[in-house]
Amino acid sequence: MYDFIEGQLEDLTPISVTIQTGGFGYLIHISLNTYTVLQAVQKKDQPCKLYLHHLVREDVQLFYGFADKQERSLFRLLISVSGVGAGTARMILSSLTGQELQKAIVEGNVNVLKNVKGIGLKTAQRIIVDLKDKIGQAATGDDKFLMSNNSMKDEALSALVNLGFTKASVDKTLEKIVAARPSATVEEIIKEALKTGI
Repeated sequence: MYDFIEGQLEDLTPISVTIQTGGFGYLIHISLNTYTVLQAVQKKDQPCKLYLHHLVREDVQLFYGFADKQERSLFRLLISVSGVGAGTARMILSSLTGQELQKAIVEGNVNVLKNVKGIGLKTAQRIIVDLKDKIGQAATGDDKFLMSNNSMKDEALSALVNLGFTKASVDKTLEKIVAARPSATVEEIIKEALKTGI
């Protein structure tokens, strides 16, 4: 699993960036929010760092890059919703800031999501229903919304899948543990999950 990439910014467009590192140029798909951040980096001619999501399909492997972990967490939450693919998730994150998206989901504001190109009423409703509890207690006025629980859960899920458990069997168990113990560490979540026998 790739976590991040750091290197020289070779080419930048509103939808993608090429980062050169170790003699390779990596084409990475980005949102407009990340593009804005990278424009500032490009002007200063500094190395750039992006947090990655590696998407593997039968016919292609793609990298999606994000200026911060919060945006990547939102992207991963969005693509967990049935009917929302990577392209749609990127469109949402290009149309709304993380704070605006979080606020719309927490408040159940269907119209904000419907204003995003390609998002219909049913998809907007599904995003709100599926993600409201996961983003739930975040402070709507604070840009640093509480994604840590989801990050901990994701790490625990990855570890358990690597141990041989199926994602489907583990996912609901981890959600219950994280909801009951919001401050639990990854190690504690994994131990608690193993005690249940999954």
